[in-house]
Amino acid sequence: MIKWLFPDRPEESDAFHALQILRLFKNSRLPVIQPPHWLEEVAAVTTRLEPKRTRAAVSLLFSLEFQISSGMDLYLKVCDLSDSLTQHLFDTLCHAVALTGPDTILITADDRYYRKAASAGHIERLKDFTLPSGSKSS
Repeated sequence: MIKWLFPDRPEESDAFHALQILRLFKNSRLPVIQPPHWLEEVAAVTTRLEPKRTRAAVSLLFSLEFQISSGMDLYLKVCDLSDSLTQHLFDTLCHAVALTGPDTILITADDRYYRKAASAGHIERLKDFTLPSGSKSS
């Protein structure tokens, strides 16, 4: 999501791919499901990177009204995933959403996490993402 907010930052490689996903979401061709902490995490990163733009960024993301995943199954999955990958729980929460939802995948730009977590399934690198067949068309 940082790539959506600051695609012009040199550190945000593959921003074009991220913006394509945003377009697909806005055209109702790709649903986005987030864990309960998603907005707090993005707000924290945005405040660190671009504090003067945080209020506008958070307002924009809040207006997107993403579906939120929660419940006991999610939290049990994230605990197992965090333990099995020896990753911080917050780093695995988005992946746990993908693992507990039907036909869901985590799209990540974090190559280090991808290499470690790919064997768990339901994960794809941002730069490799293509619209799944059978997705709604606009």
